[in-house]
Amino acid sequence: MRVLVIGSGAREHALLQALRRDPEVDGLAIAPGNAGTATIADQYDVDITSGDAVTRLAQRINADLVVIGPEVPLVLGVADAVRAAGIACFGPTRAAARIEGSKSFAKDVMTAAGVRTARSEVVDNPARLDAALDRFGPPGGDAAWVVKDDGLAAGKGVVVTADRAAARAHAASLLDAGHPVLLESFLDGPEVSLFCVVDGETVVPLLPAQDFKRVGDNDTGPNTGGMGAYAPLPWLSEDVVTEIVDDVVKPVAAEMVARGSSFSGLLYAGLAITSSGPAVVEFNCRFGDPETQSVLALLQTPLGQLLYAAAIGDLADELPLQWREGAAVTVVLAAENYPGRPRVGDAITGSEADGVLHAGTGRRDDGAVVSTGGRVLSVVGTGADLCAARAAAYRLIESIRLPGSHFRSDIALAAAEGRLTR
Repeated sequence: MRVLVIGSGAREHALLQALRRDPEVDGLAIAPGNAGTATIADQYDVDITSGDAVTRLAQRINADLVVIGPEVPLVLGVADAVRAAGIACFGPTRAAARIEGSKSFAKDVMTAAGVRTARSEVVDNPARLDAALDRFGPPGGDAAWVVKDDGLAAGKGVVVTADRAAARAHAASLLDAGHPVLLESFLDGPEVSLFCVVDGETVVPLLPAQDFKRVGDNDTGPNTGGMGAYAPLPWLSEDVVTEIVDDVVKPVAAEMVARGSSFSGLLYAGLAITSSGPAVVEFNCRFGDPETQSVLALLQTPLGQLLYAAAIGDLADELPLQWREGAAVTVVLAAENYPGRPRVGDAITGSEADGVLHAGTGRRDDGAVVSTGGRVLSVVGTGADLCAARAAAYRLIESIRLPGSHFRSDIALAAAEGRLTR
Protein backbone atom coordinates (compact mmCIF):
# COMPACT_ATOMS: atom_id res chain seq x y z
CA MET A 1 0.00 0.00 0.00
CA ARG A 2 1.33 3.44 -0.97
CA VAL A 3 0.17 6.20 1.38
CA LEU A 4 0.22 9.95 0.77
CA VAL A 5 0.05 12.09 3.93
CA ILE A 6 -1.02 15.73 3.63
CA GLY A 7 0.51 18.23 6.06
CA SER A 8 3.79 19.48 7.45
CA GLY A 9 3.64 19.27 11.25
CA ALA A 10 4.80 16.98 14.01
CA ARG A 11 1.42 15.24 13.77
CA GLU A 12 2.18 14.25 10.17
CA HIS A 13 5.70 13.17 11.13
CA ALA A 14 4.17 10.93 13.81
CA LEU A 15 1.66 9.54 11.31
CA LEU A 16 4.47 8.68 8.90
CA GLN A 17 6.47 6.92 11.60
CA ALA A 18 3.46 4.86 12.63
CA LEU A 19 2.58 4.05 9.01
CA ARG A 20 6.16 2.92 8.40
CA ARG A 21 5.69 0.23 11.07
CA ASP A 22 2.76 -1.28 9.13
CA PRO A 23 3.97 -4.28 7.09
CA GLU A 24 1.31 -3.60 4.44
CA VAL A 25 2.67 -0.10 3.75
CA ASP A 26 5.46 -0.23 1.15
CA GLY A 27 5.58 3.40 0.09
CA LEU A 28 5.26 6.75 1.87
CA ALA A 29 4.88 10.26 0.48
CA ILE A 30 4.07 13.59 2.07
CA ALA A 31 3.09 17.06 0.89
CA PRO A 32 4.54 19.50 1.74
CA GLY A 33 6.40 17.97 4.73
CA ASN A 34 9.41 19.35 6.61
CA ALA A 35 13.07 18.61 7.27
CA GLY A 36 12.23 15.58 9.41
CA THR A 37 9.61 13.96 7.20
CA ALA A 38 11.94 14.23 4.19
CA THR A 39 14.12 11.51 5.74
CA ILE A 40 11.36 8.88 5.72
CA ALA A 41 9.03 9.79 2.85
CA ASP A 42 9.08 11.14 -0.68
CA GLN A 43 8.32 14.84 -0.40
CA TYR A 44 6.23 17.00 -2.75
CA ASP A 45 5.48 20.70 -2.78
CA VAL A 46 1.82 21.23 -3.65
CA ASP A 47 -1.01 23.50 -2.53
CA ILE A 48 -2.67 21.28 0.07
CA THR A 49 -5.78 23.49 0.15
CA SER A 50 -6.48 22.64 -3.50
CA GLY A 51 -8.49 19.49 -4.06
CA ASP A 52 -7.36 19.35 -7.69
CA ALA A 53 -3.67 19.68 -6.78
CA VAL A 54 -3.80 17.00 -4.10
CA THR A 55 -5.78 14.65 -6.34
CA ARG A 56 -3.35 15.08 -9.25
CA LEU A 57 -0.43 14.29 -6.96
CA ALA A 58 -2.17 11.20 -5.57
CA GLN A 59 -2.83 9.98 -9.10
CA ARG A 60 0.71 10.73 -10.26
CA ILE A 61 2.33 8.69 -7.49
CA ASN A 62 -0.33 5.94 -7.59
CA ALA A 63 -1.37 6.45 -3.97
CA ASP A 64 -3.67 3.79 -2.57
CA LEU A 65 -4.62 5.93 0.43
CA VAL A 66 -4.53 9.66 1.13
CA VAL A 67 -4.44 10.74 4.80
CA ILE A 68 -5.25 14.41 5.34
CA GLY A 69 -3.72 15.77 8.54
CA PRO A 70 -4.64 19.47 8.93
CA GLU A 71 -8.13 20.88 9.37
CA VAL A 72 -8.01 23.57 6.67
CA PRO A 73 -7.90 21.21 3.65
CA LEU A 74 -10.68 19.13 5.20
CA VAL A 75 -12.92 22.15 5.79
CA LEU A 76 -12.24 23.24 2.20
CA GLY A 77 -13.33 19.87 0.80
CA VAL A 78 -10.02 18.35 -0.33
CA ALA A 79 -11.16 14.89 0.82
CA ASP A 80 -14.24 15.18 -1.43
CA ALA A 81 -12.03 15.77 -4.48
CA VAL A 82 -9.77 12.82 -3.67
CA ARG A 83 -12.73 10.48 -3.21
CA ALA A 84 -14.37 11.72 -6.40
CA ALA A 85 -11.25 10.53 -8.26
CA GLY A 86 -11.76 7.02 -6.85
CA ILE A 87 -8.88 7.16 -4.35
CA ALA A 88 -9.40 6.01 -0.76
CA CYS A 89 -9.14 8.96 1.61
CA PHE A 90 -8.94 9.14 5.39
CA GLY A 91 -10.62 12.40 6.32
CA PRO A 92 -14.19 13.68 6.43
CA THR A 93 -16.09 15.40 3.66
CA ARG A 94 -16.45 19.17 3.60
CA ALA A 95 -19.96 18.85 5.02
CA ALA A 96 -18.83 16.61 7.88
CA ALA A 97 -15.76 18.77 8.62
CA ARG A 98 -18.11 21.54 9.73
CA ILE A 99 -18.02 19.79 13.12
CA GLU A 100 -14.73 21.66 13.54
CA GLY A 101 -15.09 24.43 10.99
CA SER A 102 -18.14 25.94 12.69
CA LYS A 103 -18.53 25.79 16.46
CA SER A 104 -22.16 26.87 16.17
CA PHE A 105 -22.79 23.93 13.81
CA ALA A 106 -21.14 21.59 16.30
CA LYS A 107 -23.36 22.96 19.07
CA ASP A 108 -26.44 22.33 16.94
CA VAL A 109 -25.34 18.73 16.30
CA MET A 110 -24.71 18.15 20.00
CA THR A 111 -28.08 19.58 20.96
CA ALA A 112 -29.84 17.33 18.46
CA ALA A 113 -27.83 14.32 19.66
CA GLY A 114 -28.54 15.02 23.33
CA VAL A 115 -24.85 15.45 24.17
CA ARG A 116 -23.85 17.39 27.27
CA THR A 117 -21.87 20.54 26.52
CA ALA A 118 -21.45 24.08 27.76
CA ARG A 119 -24.30 26.57 27.50
CA SER A 120 -23.49 28.87 24.59
CA GLU A 121 -24.55 31.86 22.54
CA VAL A 122 -23.34 33.13 19.16
CA VAL A 123 -22.74 36.87 18.86
CA ASP A 124 -22.38 38.28 15.34
CA ASN A 125 -23.22 41.94 16.05
CA PRO A 126 -20.99 44.19 18.20
CA ALA A 127 -24.10 45.92 19.53
CA ARG A 128 -25.16 42.69 21.26
CA LEU A 129 -21.78 41.92 22.81
CA ASP A 130 -22.08 43.61 26.20
CA ALA A 131 -25.50 42.17 26.98
CA ALA A 132 -24.29 38.71 25.96
CA LEU A 133 -21.19 38.98 28.17
CA ASP A 134 -23.47 39.83 31.08
CA ARG A 135 -25.19 36.45 30.61
CA PHE A 136 -21.87 34.58 30.97
CA GLY A 137 -18.94 34.56 33.36
CA PRO A 138 -18.45 36.30 36.74
CA PRO A 139 -19.77 37.64 39.04
CA GLY A 140 -21.74 35.06 40.97
CA GLY A 141 -21.84 32.49 38.18
CA ASP A 142 -19.21 30.85 36.02
CA ALA A 143 -15.60 31.01 37.13
CA ALA A 144 -14.56 32.67 33.87
CA TRP A 145 -15.69 33.98 30.53
CA VAL A 146 -15.04 31.59 27.64
CA VAL A 147 -14.76 33.44 24.32
CA LYS A 148 -14.16 31.52 21.08
CA ASP A 149 -13.74 32.28 17.42
CA ASP A 150 -16.67 30.50 15.73
CA GLY A 151 -14.38 29.35 12.91
CA LEU A 152 -10.91 27.87 12.58
CA ALA A 153 -8.18 29.52 14.65
CA ALA A 154 -5.37 26.93 14.84
CA GLY A 155 -6.04 26.36 18.54
CA LYS A 156 -5.41 30.00 19.42
CA GLY A 157 -8.86 31.57 19.01
CA VAL A 158 -9.98 30.87 22.58
CA VAL A 159 -9.69 33.11 25.63
CA VAL A 160 -10.69 31.84 29.09
CA THR A 161 -10.47 34.64 31.63
CA ALA A 162 -12.03 36.05 34.79
CA ASP A 163 -11.23 39.54 33.48
CA ARG A 164 -14.29 40.97 31.72
CA ALA A 165 -12.24 43.61 29.92
CA ALA A 166 -9.95 40.94 28.47
CA ALA A 167 -12.93 38.81 27.42
CA ARG A 168 -14.56 41.80 25.77
CA ALA A 169 -11.40 42.85 23.99
CA HIS A 170 -10.92 39.39 22.49
CA ALA A 171 -14.54 39.18 21.39
CA ALA A 172 -14.45 42.68 19.91
CA SER A 173 -11.28 41.91 17.95
CA LEU A 174 -12.92 38.82 16.44
CA LEU A 175 -16.05 40.75 15.52
CA ASP A 176 -13.98 43.56 14.01
CA ALA A 177 -12.30 40.93 11.81
CA GLY A 178 -15.71 39.71 10.65
CA HIS A 179 -15.68 36.52 12.75
CA PRO A 180 -18.78 35.56 14.75
CA VAL A 181 -18.05 34.94 18.44
CA LEU A 182 -19.15 31.97 20.53
CA LEU A 183 -19.61 32.63 24.25
CA GLU A 184 -19.75 29.57 26.50
CA SER A 185 -20.31 28.78 30.13
CA PHE A 186 -17.19 27.61 31.95
CA LEU A 187 -16.75 23.86 32.43
CA ASP A 188 -14.87 22.76 35.53
CA GLY A 189 -12.60 19.74 35.73
CA PRO A 190 -9.57 18.37 33.86
CA GLU A 191 -9.73 18.15 30.08
CA VAL A 192 -9.42 14.97 28.03
CA SER A 193 -8.83 14.40 24.33
CA LEU A 194 -10.36 11.23 22.93
CA PHE A 195 -9.58 10.34 19.31
CA CYS A 196 -12.02 8.01 17.60
CA VAL A 197 -11.70 6.46 14.16
CA VAL A 198 -15.21 6.79 12.73
CA ASP A 199 -16.92 5.27 9.71
CA GLY A 200 -20.57 6.31 9.68
CA GLU A 201 -21.96 4.94 12.95
CA THR A 202 -18.97 2.68 13.64
CA VAL A 203 -16.71 4.17 16.31
CA VAL A 204 -13.28 2.83 17.35
CA PRO A 205 -11.72 4.81 20.23
CA LEU A 206 -7.99 5.29 20.65
CA LEU A 207 -6.26 5.91 23.99
CA PRO A 208 -7.41 9.04 25.84
CA ALA A 209 -4.80 11.78 26.14
CA GLN A 210 -4.44 15.17 27.76
CA ASP A 211 -2.82 18.20 26.17
CA PHE A 212 -1.53 21.51 27.51
CA LYS A 213 -2.68 24.63 25.65
CA ARG A 214 -1.18 27.48 27.69
CA VAL A 215 2.32 28.54 26.80
CA GLY A 216 3.72 28.57 30.34
CA ASP A 217 4.11 26.22 33.30
CA ASN A 218 1.11 25.89 35.61
CA ASP A 219 -1.18 26.86 32.71
CA THR A 220 -0.06 30.47 32.54
CA GLY A 221 0.10 32.77 29.53
CA PRO A 222 -1.86 32.76 26.27
CA ASN A 223 -3.29 29.74 24.47
CA THR A 224 -1.19 28.01 21.85
CA GLY A 225 -1.67 25.20 19.39
CA GLY A 226 -0.46 22.86 22.16
CA MET A 227 2.74 22.67 24.21
CA GLY A 228 2.68 19.00 25.13
CA ALA A 229 0.57 15.93 25.85
CA TYR A 230 0.62 12.51 27.44
CA ALA A 231 -1.18 9.18 27.21
CA PRO A 232 -2.75 7.17 28.69
CA LEU A 233 -4.47 8.88 31.64
CA PRO A 234 -3.97 6.89 34.86
CA TRP A 235 -6.59 8.98 36.65
CA LEU A 236 -9.37 8.31 34.10
CA SER A 237 -11.22 5.01 34.46
CA GLU A 238 -12.18 2.70 31.59
CA ASP A 239 -15.81 3.25 32.58
CA VAL A 240 -15.55 6.98 31.85
CA VAL A 241 -13.99 6.29 28.44
CA THR A 242 -16.85 3.91 27.67
CA GLU A 243 -19.32 6.58 28.81
CA ILE A 244 -17.74 9.13 26.47
CA VAL A 245 -17.92 6.75 23.50
CA ASP A 246 -21.50 5.64 24.19
CA ASP A 247 -23.00 8.95 25.30
CA VAL A 248 -21.00 11.44 23.24
CA VAL A 249 -19.20 10.11 20.17
CA LYS A 250 -21.68 7.49 18.99
CA PRO A 251 -24.72 9.83 19.25
CA VAL A 252 -22.86 12.56 17.36
CA ALA A 253 -21.76 10.10 14.65
CA ALA A 254 -25.36 8.91 14.32
CA GLU A 255 -26.65 12.48 14.12
CA MET A 256 -24.18 13.25 11.32
CA VAL A 257 -25.46 10.21 9.40
CA ALA A 258 -29.05 11.36 9.95
CA ARG A 259 -28.17 14.78 8.52
CA GLY A 260 -26.74 13.27 5.36
CA SER A 261 -23.17 14.29 6.28
CA SER A 262 -21.82 10.97 7.53
CA PHE A 263 -18.42 11.29 9.18
CA SER A 264 -15.52 9.18 7.92
CA GLY A 265 -12.12 9.82 9.44
CA LEU A 266 -10.82 10.89 12.83
CA LEU A 267 -13.33 12.51 15.16
CA TYR A 268 -11.60 14.23 18.07
CA ALA A 269 -13.69 14.92 21.16
CA GLY A 270 -12.26 17.45 23.58
CA LEU A 271 -14.04 17.10 26.91
CA ALA A 272 -14.04 18.42 30.45
CA ILE A 273 -14.51 15.74 33.09
CA THR A 274 -16.73 17.86 35.31
CA SER A 275 -18.20 17.07 38.72
CA SER A 276 -21.40 16.11 36.85
CA GLY A 277 -19.67 13.92 34.27
CA PRO A 278 -18.05 14.40 30.84
CA ALA A 279 -19.07 17.47 28.84
CA VAL A 280 -17.85 18.41 25.37
CA VAL A 281 -15.59 21.42 24.99
CA GLU A 282 -15.10 21.01 21.24
CA PHE A 283 -14.98 18.58 18.35
CA ASN A 284 -12.20 18.47 15.78
CA CYS A 285 -12.28 16.64 12.46
CA ARG A 286 -8.69 15.31 12.46
CA PHE A 287 -5.86 14.01 14.59
CA GLY A 288 -4.89 16.62 17.19
CA ASP A 289 -1.36 17.90 17.69
CA PRO A 290 0.40 17.21 20.13
CA GLU A 291 -1.79 14.37 21.43
CA THR A 292 -1.24 12.37 18.23
CA GLN A 293 2.47 12.10 18.96
CA SER A 294 1.84 10.42 22.34
CA VAL A 295 -1.07 8.21 21.27
CA LEU A 296 0.58 6.83 18.14
CA ALA A 297 3.82 6.10 20.03
CA LEU A 298 1.85 3.44 21.96
CA LEU A 299 -0.20 1.97 19.08
CA GLN A 300 0.71 -1.57 18.05
CA THR A 301 -2.15 -2.16 15.59
CA PRO A 302 -0.94 -1.48 12.02
CA LEU A 303 -2.04 2.09 11.35
CA GLY A 304 -2.24 1.97 7.57
CA GLN A 305 -4.61 -0.97 7.61
CA LEU A 306 -6.79 0.72 10.24
CA LEU A 307 -7.06 4.01 8.33
CA TYR A 308 -7.64 2.23 5.02
CA ALA A 309 -10.48 0.16 6.53
CA ALA A 310 -12.20 3.36 7.67
CA ALA A 311 -11.62 5.01 4.29
CA ILE A 312 -13.29 2.19 2.32
CA GLY A 313 -16.12 1.54 4.79
CA ASP A 314 -14.77 -1.65 6.38
CA LEU A 315 -14.02 -0.33 9.87
CA ALA A 316 -16.67 -2.54 11.47
CA ASP A 317 -14.64 -5.60 10.42
CA GLU A 318 -11.44 -4.48 12.19
CA LEU A 319 -10.15 -6.38 15.22
CA PRO A 320 -9.78 -4.59 18.60
CA LEU A 321 -6.81 -2.25 18.76
CA GLN A 322 -3.59 -3.36 20.43
CA TRP A 323 -1.45 -1.05 22.59
CA ARG A 324 2.03 -1.07 24.10
CA GLU A 325 2.28 -1.19 27.87
CA GLY A 326 3.50 1.97 29.57
CA ALA A 327 3.11 5.66 28.81
CA ALA A 328 4.21 8.34 26.33
CA VAL A 329 4.91 12.02 27.00
CA THR A 330 5.30 14.67 24.29
CA VAL A 331 6.96 18.04 24.92
CA VAL A 332 6.92 20.81 22.31
CA LEU A 333 9.96 22.95 21.65
CA ALA A 334 8.76 26.39 20.53
CA ALA A 335 10.59 29.26 18.87
CA GLU A 336 11.36 32.52 20.65
CA ASN A 337 8.24 34.71 21.04
CA TYR A 338 5.74 31.92 20.22
CA PRO A 339 2.68 32.12 20.29
CA GLY A 340 3.38 35.61 19.02
CA ARG A 341 5.31 36.16 15.83
CA PRO A 342 8.11 33.59 16.14
CA ARG A 343 11.78 34.07 15.47
CA VAL A 344 12.74 31.83 12.52
CA GLY A 345 15.78 30.91 10.49
CA ASP A 346 18.01 29.70 13.34
CA ALA A 347 20.06 26.53 13.05
CA ILE A 348 18.99 23.61 15.26
CA THR A 349 21.31 20.97 16.65
CA GLY A 350 20.18 17.64 18.08
CA SER A 351 16.97 17.55 16.04
CA GLU A 352 17.70 14.32 14.20
CA ALA A 353 17.73 12.02 17.22
CA ASP A 354 15.24 9.18 17.70
CA GLY A 355 12.08 10.45 19.37
CA VAL A 356 12.27 13.93 17.80
CA LEU A 357 9.40 14.87 15.49
CA HIS A 358 9.64 17.90 13.24
CA ALA A 359 7.05 20.62 12.67
CA GLY A 360 8.38 24.11 11.87
CA THR A 361 11.66 23.05 10.26
CA GLY A 362 13.42 23.30 6.93
CA ARG A 363 16.86 22.49 5.58
CA ARG A 364 19.39 24.99 4.28
CA ASP A 365 21.52 24.39 1.19
CA ASP A 366 24.41 23.45 3.48
CA GLY A 367 22.29 20.68 5.05
CA ALA A 368 21.64 22.42 8.37
CA VAL A 369 18.16 22.08 9.90
CA VAL A 370 16.64 25.49 10.65
CA SER A 371 13.48 26.75 12.34
CA THR A 372 10.64 27.92 10.09
CA GLY A 373 7.67 28.25 12.45
CA GLY A 374 6.42 28.68 16.00
CA ARG A 375 6.15 25.10 17.20
CA VAL A 376 9.45 23.77 15.91
CA LEU A 377 9.83 20.23 17.28
CA SER A 378 8.06 17.68 19.43
CA VAL A 379 10.01 15.19 21.50
CA VAL A 380 8.37 11.95 22.60
CA GLY A 381 9.52 9.93 25.58
CA THR A 382 8.16 6.50 26.43
CA GLY A 383 8.55 4.42 29.54
CA ALA A 384 6.97 1.95 31.93
CA ASP A 385 4.96 4.75 33.54
CA LEU A 386 4.51 8.52 33.29
CA CYS A 387 7.51 9.26 35.49
CA ALA A 388 9.80 7.23 33.23
CA ALA A 389 8.26 8.68 30.06
CA ARG A 390 8.65 12.24 31.41
CA ALA A 391 12.27 11.61 32.28
CA ALA A 392 12.96 10.30 28.78
CA ALA A 393 11.22 13.24 27.09
CA TYR A 394 12.98 15.93 29.13
CA ARG A 395 16.36 14.23 28.81
CA LEU A 396 15.91 14.34 25.04
CA ILE A 397 14.67 17.93 24.80
CA GLU A 398 17.58 19.18 26.92
CA SER A 399 19.95 17.80 24.27
CA ILE A 400 18.49 20.04 21.54
CA ARG A 401 19.82 23.55 20.89
CA LEU A 402 17.81 26.34 19.27
CA PRO A 403 18.52 29.99 20.19
CA GLY A 404 15.70 31.58 22.19
CA SER A 405 13.58 28.43 22.24
CA HIS A 406 11.33 27.50 25.15
CA PHE A 407 9.24 24.60 26.43
CA ARG A 408 7.04 23.75 29.39
CA SER A 409 8.67 21.81 32.22
CA ASP A 410 5.44 20.47 33.74
CA ILE A 411 3.92 18.27 30.99
CA ALA A 412 2.17 15.31 32.70
CA LEU A 413 3.67 16.28 36.06
CA ALA A 414 0.41 16.44 38.02
CA ALA A 415 -0.70 13.06 36.67
CA ALA A 416 2.69 11.49 37.34
CA GLU A 417 2.55 12.70 40.93
CA GLY A 418 -1.01 11.43 41.41
CA ARG A 419 -2.51 14.91 41.86
CA LEU A 420 -5.27 14.35 39.28
CA THR A 421 -8.27 12.24 40.21
CA ARG A 422 -11.69 11.70 38.69
